[in-house]
Amino acid sequence: MAHAETTTFKAPPFDSARMRASMEAVAIPLGALIVSAFIFSMFLMILGKSPVQFFQLVWRGGFGTSFSFQNTLQRAAPLILTGLAFAIPARIGLVMIGAEGALVVGGFAAAALAIPLVSAQMPVYLTMVLMILIAMLAGGAWNAIAGWLKHTRGVNETISTLLLTYIAIAFMNFFVEGALRDPASQNKPSTMPIGKEYMVENIPGTDVHWGLVFGLVLALALQVLMSRTTFGFAARVTGGNPRAALAQGLPVGGLIVTCSAIAGACAGLAGYFEVAAIHGQANASLVAGYGFTGILVAFLARHNPLMIIPVAIMFGAIEASGGLVQRRMDMPDATALVLQGIIFVVLLASESLYGRFAIFQPKLDRERT
Repeated sequence: MAHAETTTFKAPPFDSARMRASMEAVAIPLGALIVSAFIFSMFLMILGKSPVQFFQLVWRGGFGTSFSFQNTLQRAAPLILTGLAFAIPARIGLVMIGAEGALVVGGFAAAALAIPLVSAQMPVYLTMVLMILIAMLAGGAWNAIAGWLKHTRGVNETISTLLLTYIAIAFMNFFVEGALRDPASQNKPSTMPIGKEYMVENIPGTDVHWGLVFGLVLALALQVLMSRTTFGFAARVTGGNPRAALAQGLPVGGLIVTCSAIAGACAGLAGYFEVAAIHGQANASLVAGYGFTGILVAFLARHNPLMIIPVAIMFGAIEASGGLVQRRMDMPDATALVLQGIIFVVLLASESLYGRFAIFQPKLDRERT
């Protein structure tokens, strides 16, 4: 009796599939960085500059000495927090680019709260805790507006967060140049300084403030939240297919608003450290572009909270080396922005490559019986 030939397929082990996906998530962004470096090198050569010298100066200015490395970490601290502010909504399918606005609102709220507390000579640590809380609450509430508009009115979150950023900057300028202006700030309108005793000290033995530690801890906590909890699973399901999530009874609206608020709280915390560790008061220096650079950091990290840390350090090194490049190569300080722009464009183009390489796709073992 003849036996019919049948074909069965065995799926690869889960660990193998996950490993291949991880390899793809690393290889494609790394390839995008290499291509970006090549394009930027061509740009430098057209200008008559040496690409080798440029990258040597970036390394020296970012990591070459203890001072430069600490400067890099100092600049990476807000980038970690603003990178998280983009990555968390992205995990639920939202493209929110309003970290800059939430940072400004959080920093301004912290400075505004500090004025009466410092005048009343409140205990230093209590004042700091209250400033942190108000910064995170203000940033979270500001960003949650966009999440609420997305869920209830279908307003595009990219547009709403961008507009909210401009509103936040105008809101801060209105008070900084008006009711809360320090009379002593003639050239640069600012709020009253919070005082040295209320400033955040550096990590012992370093020139890096505690914002870096807060960023590291928050990145780890959010990695656990988004990958090891039911909340994170529900967020991923919603990001993959909102209609399917609704059909399964998941609170899609609550998830959207919550992720938006978490993102805003991260950016608001960055605003607090900009006020309490760097400037000592709220002014136009809060609008430093960290929120927009954080978008690039999150993209390159594939919205993985832990991967945001090394990527933020890399971009911190690029920014830290800007002055050295300017002096040694006689190039404008905006050269780093050109490099960041090229990286962003190449990263966007590389998004179309996911799932196109056979080496990264699980293979089905065929057995004939």
